[in-house]
Amino acid sequence: MSTRILALDASTEACSVAIWDNGQKHALYELCPREHTQRLLPMVQQVLNDSGLKLSQLDALAFGRGPGSFTGVRIGIGVAQGLALGADLPMIGISTLNTLAEGAFRMTGSSKVLAAIDARMGEVYWGQYQRNAGGVWQLIGDEQVLLPEQVNNQLKLVQGEWACVGTGWHTYPDMAANTDVTLCDGNMPLPQAEDMLPLALECWKNNQVQAVEETQPVYLRNEVTWKKLPGRE
Repeated sequence: MSTRILALDASTEACSVAIWDNGQKHALYELCPREHTQRLLPMVQQVLNDSGLKLSQLDALAFGRGPGSFTGVRIGIGVAQGLALGADLPMIGISTLNTLAEGAFRMTGSSKVLAAIDARMGEVYWGQYQRNAGGVWQLIGDEQVLLPEQVNNQLKLVQGEWACVGTGWHTYPDMAANTDVTLCDGNMPLPQAEDMLPLALECWKNNQVQAVEETQPVYLRNEVTWKKLPGRE
């Protein structure tokens, strides 16, 4: 069956867009903090041009649902909703943390991944993922917003070699201190839309899609408690 999916993400300092066209992939990635609103739509148009497709020829639109920058997540979802509404496309929300795990697999072949995104305010967005024999990622526990010491407590229950991905590891490099975990670099500091495509295809296969009006961000942190730091999103 023909499958064409557009994926976009603006949940971190980067913007990225990718298209899956029946096995062919076209992707763009830019590190562009505070320029998401200016860059995201031109990047969408460029990958459409590169693939020779129109929005009306797509089957679904995948978006980075978070967690990540509140502003970035909202921008990404807003753009995705506008595009999906205009082309009458179903939507697929993809976890930013799961996208990082898929990126580590693409880059290093790692099937066990510890994802941590710097959440500011002394915390990280956290997810522990393992890829099964069928190529499907399993979330171990829940995606959470945690203090570094809480991550350390969780890692005391984990053993073996795991790939670390996300900006949280650079910000808090000692999160795995005094544990039995062996960390390797997953080579994926920020999520990229091309790594959303395999996850979106799995959702599409299982009919896990949403109508535009049903799409919701996942912040993990209650927005009411958010205190914007100077110069930060």
